[in-house]
Formats: sequence, C-alpha cells, structure tokens
Amino acid sequence: MIIQKLSGGALNLAGIIADFGISRQAIAKHIKILNECGMVTITSKGREQVCEARLEQLDEVIHWVAESRKLWVQRFEKLEKFLDDTSSK
Repeated sequence: MIIQKLSGGALNLAGIIADFGISRQAIAKHIKILNECGMVTITSKGREQVCEARLEQLDEVIHWVAESRKLWVQRFEKLEKFLDDTSSK
C-alpha cells in the first residue's frame, strides 16, 4: 500500500501516514525496510523526509515472483502425480 501511494509522487511521512490506521513509528519502520530494499528513496528537505517510490525496482520483484511461482507449480504437479500414483495402488 505504501508503494501504491508513493506511485502517485513523492510524499513526506505525514502524507503517507494520512490513510493508514497505524502509528507513525510503524509506517517509519516499513519505509526504512523499503528503503533498505531499494524500493523507496528518502531525501531530507529541511526538517522533512520525503519518500519516493523506485518503481523500476518492481521489475526485479516481478521476476523473482514469476520464477518462484514456476518452481512451486512444478513441485505441486510432482506432489499431485505422487499422490495419484500412491492412491491408485
């Protein structure tokens, strides 16, 4: 949800918190993690910290999810075949 909100443009912490029903500290923790992952950049402008989404980083996430999905689909297909084979006996 934070990335989605930031996809409309850079916001300060107060602007991000506005629509969430959780504490400022919780939002700050999430933003810190997103920053460490390279999904969000934080720049200081005076006393404010402005956050901006790095949407190009989503390509890496999309690729990882697609590869993981392939792996799990293969595993479930093998499991289904195994279960079919053992129940037929």
